[in-house]
Amino acid sequence: MRFGGIITAMVTPFGADGRLAEGAAARMVTHLLENGSDGIVVAGTTGEGPTLDDDEKVALFELAVAESGEAPVIAGTGSNDTRHTVELTGRAAEAGVDAALVVTPYYNRPNRQGILEHMRQAAGASDLPIVLYNIPSRTAIDMPNDLLRELAEIPGVEAVKQARVENCAPIEGLDVLAGNDDMLADVLDLGGTGGIMVASHLVGREMRRMIDEPERRREIDESLRPLFDVLGVTTNPIPIKAALRMTGHEVGGLRLPMVEASEQERREIHSVLASQGLLDRVPAS
Repeated sequence: MRFGGIITAMVTPFGADGRLAEGAAARMVTHLLENGSDGIVVAGTTGEGPTLDDDEKVALFELAVAESGEAPVIAGTGSNDTRHTVELTGRAAEAGVDAALVVTPYYNRPNRQGILEHMRQAAGASDLPIVLYNIPSRTAIDMPNDLLRELAEIPGVEAVKQARVENCAPIEGLDVLAGNDDMLADVLDLGGTGGIMVASHLVGREMRRMIDEPERRREIDESLRPLFDVLGVTTNPIPIKAALRMTGHEVGGLRLPMVEASEQERREIHSVLASQGLLDRVPAS
């Protein structure tokens, strides 16, 4: 399986009671796939995976598969516990997803051999392709390019979501996906196949044009920079959930330890949405 295009790391909608809002989640899947996304990731970082229990994750996996048609669904199954990662990856396979996103183990920070064995075990848990997730800013551990090349030799490891800006490079044997919105143009120019994005909740069609219209890639990227920047005004997914609510989407709140955007942050988000014309798209109530 090849991994590419605009894959959105979907938020997880919650109801007023803090429970998973399955109807709103189904509507979000439809919205994304009708507005530029080629596939989705569920229960990842943007989806507040750390505060979802396994049964909620599996419910999301099943819902996304049911609503996505032919579009690929990638399940966030990684953790810093190899046994848990293996178990959840197996359950994701049973739910019918197309691949598993497996993050580098965080906090316990295994050495190189530990990372290799962790990923071997994850890849051996099912027939699902594995998308590695390298995000040293959150995990405090990096998978350098030579380690990625070694990981590419593990059967079933097929792609990497690369969120390390420095020394981002093509990796033989892996589809390289941009892991941050502001990396997409650079990764595509390097020969990458696409990205796992957040801003695509709002501007998926425009981001898809960066793939389809390479001659205009830099122009489009520059036009979207204010949005990319404001979606980083505080910790993800706080800004994207605030922005989605401002643009008429029912996504609910956040689970602690994530908290709502401050008044100043909301003002900044609203200002950029207005300048980008995104508030004009809000359906009349």
